Amino acid sequence: MTSPTLTSRAPQKRRRRGRIVLSGVLAAALGITVASVATNASAADTPVSQGKTATASSLESAAFPASAAVDGNTGTRWSSTFADPQWLQVDLGSTQSINQVVLNWEAAYASAFTIQTSPNGTTWTNITPVTTGKVGVQTLNVTGSGRYVRMSGTTRATPYGYSLWEFQVFAAGTDPSPSTPALPTSDTPDLGPNVRVFDPSTPASTIQTAVDQAFNAQLRSPTAQFGTQRHVFLFKPGTYGRIWANVGFYTTVAGLGLNPDDVTINGAVNVDSGWNFGDEKNATQNFWRSMENLSIVPEGGTNRWAVSQAAPMRRVHIRGNLTLAPSNQDNGQGYSSGGYLADAVVDGTVSSGSQQQWYTRDSRIGRWEGGVWNMVFSGVQGAPANAFPNPPHTTLATTPVTREKPYLYVDSAGRYRVFVPALRRNSAGANWPNTAGTSIPMREFYVAKPGDSAARINSALAQGLNLFFTPGTYSLNETIKVTRANTVVTGIGFPTLIPNNGVEALNIADVDGVKVSGLTFDAGTTNSPTLMSVGRSGVHTDHAANPISLQDVFFRVGSSVQGKATTTLAVHSDDTLIDHIWAWRADHGGAATGWTVNTGDTGLLVNGDDVLATGLFVEHYQKYEVNWNGNRGRTIFFQNEMPYDVPNQAAWIGPRGNGYAAYKVADAVTDHELWGGGSYAFFNANPSVRSDRAFEVPDRAGVRLHSVLTVSLGDVGTIANVVNNTGGSVPNPAGNTTPRNVVAYP
Repeated sequence: MTSPTLTSRAPQKRRRRGRIVLSGVLAAALGITVASVATNASAADTPVSQGKTATASSLESAAFPASAAVDGNTGTRWSSTFADPQWLQVDLGSTQSINQVVLNWEAAYASAFTIQTSPNGTTWTNITPVTTGKVGVQTLNVTGSGRYVRMSGTTRATPYGYSLWEFQVFAAGTDPSPSTPALPTSDTPDLGPNVRVFDPSTPASTIQTAVDQAFNAQLRSPTAQFGTQRHVFLFKPGTYGRIWANVGFYTTVAGLGLNPDDVTINGAVNVDSGWNFGDEKNATQNFWRSMENLSIVPEGGTNRWAVSQAAPMRRVHIRGNLTLAPSNQDNGQGYSSGGYLADAVVDGTVSSGSQQQWYTRDSRIGRWEGGVWNMVFSGVQGAPANAFPNPPHTTLATTPVTREKPYLYVDSAGRYRVFVPALRRNSAGANWPNTAGTSIPMREFYVAKPGDSAARINSALAQGLNLFFTPGTYSLNETIKVTRANTVVTGIGFPTLIPNNGVEALNIADVDGVKVSGLTFDAGTTNSPTLMSVGRSGVHTDHAANPISLQDVFFRVGSSVQGKATTTLAVHSDDTLIDHIWAWRADHGGAATGWTVNTGDTGLLVNGDDVLATGLFVEHYQKYEVNWNGNRGRTIFFQNEMPYDVPNQAAWIGPRGNGYAAYKVADAVTDHELWGGGSYAFFNANPSVRSDRAFEVPDRAGVRLHSVLTVSLGDVGTIANVVNNTGGSVPNPAGNTTPRNVVAYP
């Protein structure tokens, strides 16, 4: 089994340690002892910092991550860029009474540094004076407390950066809040009744029965699309005999290895048309399902994944071909409409068939075949050449910034862990094997279950835990607030958060490195101003070295609930990564929908600067669907349908004429770029409705759009221009459902 690499640095020869000298008066005054010893001095058998989440101000390269300084391996190290100042910090997971810090410096050491603690990762207190480092082991006896401990270097001793083989923190004991009992955690948690875990000894017939029962209960069911059922099928490392897993609503199939090839399924993980009630001829409603972290040897040589929105395929290896269209795709039938593939390897051909639009990111494929309107690729080895609109392929050689989604796995001892991949820049190809990143033991997560209150979840966050949501529905009477840098908030099986009484469901503070993934939000019956926000409006903090990231996060205004939300996602923090979201004001649902029923103005509001969206799906909102106010924003792939249910033109007049643009870049923005965007009209409540444009942007040289288009689906409704007053109208006189394309604007 090949493991992700926490550092790719090969062990190096240990350098001879020197003796450390401090001012006796200064050391005595602050109760600090500095020593140089052949082995690490310690106040306990194992440092409380070992294996915990570490972050740094910078990295010399991905080969020297912050995690290498707390991994207990003296052959790996963290190293910064060659500049002052720099810092390395570790999150202990809870408040600790700290009595010793041991630093094992490489040749690139600090000539001036301090040790600091913090309760929250934001406000810091010095627990040492300015101290001189030297090559080798340096032991500081200290007195202090905090959840976070940081080496803050102000001056380098060499022209190189700061470099630590190990950064060890020892504690006399924990300092829990006496008023809040600690919530239980475990490395082998109960994931709830909706999660089935298989291993290679499980008979294939048992697995087949389980997946069939989950799928057949949904077969042509009028309630399944907005039902409460949730199914997760997890496969421990090994090879599995013939399994044909049809994947329905709210179903996840995933491997529990460190790498996709650790789990091999022979057969199929299959999505097709013909099973969904009321839409048997198409796959355009194949939403809310996922597959990740496994390999498939497809029966017959081709695996079928005919999905539409909110159905990610991540971190997979298809040992054959992959088709993205349903089996009835010929003769103008069987469309699928929208999808997302990332961090994947497909040995053979990917066929898009009747798939109308698709985004593939950071993968390797044998060959791509097909395209209807909008096929977008970034960082894909084997992708077709950029040729939009004929064929409709928009191709970027790399993706500017990526951080792959955290994933669950089991280690060799059978304990659960979450692996958090590291940030990559200008990336291409799959990020495995040898994935750089951090492995977090499950005991550092609170495993949330349906029925947990927001207060309980917030107490887990206050305890210093990450959050892991199991499948089900969560009713929230208050906002879940994430205030700690580098917190991981993730879920499996489409856990669904529903706010009550108009509260916001999730709020992320303006701190470094928070990672949110695998969550679904349903608006409640009382209007929420926002369902989720990131940062604070008007605050611009540089998070470029460690951005907040959102992945596979889905929003619904109207579903089984007649929901209302003014804005579903508001992003205020600079440098945020938005990697595959679907914000959807429902055109249909288990509860009634309509223009005055499930109301929502905007799907995505961006006020932060330098925000990157990769895979942006936003549909049916009543005003600007994407409203982008921040500078230097970038979007790679945008898919949109305008609201179906506009009752008449008078009800839909925007600031600049008829209707609202789907994608609005504010007039004050000087720098913005979009690659591969499509917006579609289907005004079935009143086909005479018109939108004057789909994309509205300021006319500046720094604002650039590439490969954008409009379509009138079935010639129902009019979009007069693609961008501003450019591009022409749809319906296109050349024929039914023919797009208007703009290759570049301006």
